[in-house]
Amino acid sequence: MDITHAGTQPSAKGPAEYFTGTVRIDPLFSPPDPARVAGALVTFEPGARTAWHTHPLGQTLIITAGRGLVQREGGPIEEIRPGDVVWFPPGEKHWHGATPTTAMSHIAIQEKLNGSPVDWLEHVTDEQYQAS
Repeated sequence: MDITHAGTQPSAKGPAEYFTGTVRIDPLFSPPDPARVAGALVTFEPGARTAWHTHPLGQTLIITAGRGLVQREGGPIEEIRPGDVVWFPPGEKHWHGATPTTAMSHIAIQEKLNGSPVDWLEHVTDEQYQAS
């Protein structure tokens, strides 16, 4: 049995290539192959957000704190709050992040396909984000 103790995996800053604003990623679990599911606690400061992206096998978000926003390509921007669970089907283009005034944290769970859990796309523009 493997046990990973909370706080033993280093936090990482969300890279500017994939995020706008200040984002912290705290890995929760990422078992070795052949397992392919991984999870992280992701914290977005006010105004921070992901770039547009897709997941080859989908993604589940469990909102744990604050207030956030999600948008699926072609859909409205929706507000998310603690306790909400959001599912993005495989290949669905979307973004998520904090509101302009409130930080947000979520647990992100996704599976790898051919070694990758995500396909990153273009950044969400300020105009797209401010449409909220």
